Amino acid sequence: MAAKRRKLGNPLALVVLTTLWQKPMHPYEIAQTMRRQGKDTSTRINYGSLYTVMQNLEKHGFVEVADVERQGNRPERTVYGITDAGREEMVHWLSDLMAVPAKEYPIFETALSLMGALPPDEVERLLRERLSTLEVEVAGGRAVLEKLHETLPRLFVVEVEYHLHMLEAQTSWVRGFVREMQDGSLPGVEGWRRFHENGEVPQEFTEVDQEWEPSNEKQTPAELLQQLRQGLEPRAEPAVEADPGDRGAAHPG
Repeated sequence: MAAKRRKLGNPLALVVLTTLWQKPMHPYEIAQTMRRQGKDTSTRINYGSLYTVMQNLEKHGFVEVADVERQGNRPERTVYGITDAGREEMVHWLSDLMAVPAKEYPIFETALSLMGALPPDEVERLLRERLSTLEVEVAGGRAVLEKLHETLPRLFVVEVEYHLHMLEAQTSWVRGFVREMQDGSLPGVEGWRRFHENGEVPQEFTEVDQEWEPSNEKQTPAELLQQLRQGLEPRAEPAVEADPGDRGAAHPG
């Protein structure tokens, strides 16, 4: 199943559509509803770009003006409602996100891919520091989730539950990796240490390039990693030209 390239790529647009799916609202009420429902804890939301997102949704026919409210001397408020096209886009977009695994780029994964630039003892110290923080976050997350389960149906807190499981998985992995570094069972750790002590490149490291020279029979490590990434990142359908107003908004600050 291929992930479709959408007209709007900003996740805030999807949150707005699902919020308006509940009932028509004006932008200020949309923002209040998203905060009240905790959507800003699971989606990176820049409320300052909300009006731009609303304009883009209206331009593409996903929302429309449902009413214009005026109370006393207060400025008019434009109430928006989701259109049939907007409902269809919401369902298809959300379905894609639920069904199609996508390659993401967590910053910790970036750091792990570059950690060889630091001495192993320093990496171990830093990972221990991270582990302490993770353990506190996991304990706090469990307490929060328990409280939420007392007042809300599980359906409304599954994203919190998922986040906690990801934290627990990361904690378990970091703990195990630190243990391997500490007891010396991590392959290549001694060569890594010697390199930072005297600049000597271990023989097992120099042999890697020779062993994995491009050939018709073997794939290089880089090729294997690229194959893994492509397997996690479904090929998209032909791109739809991005909205100028939507560019740069996919990751609002």
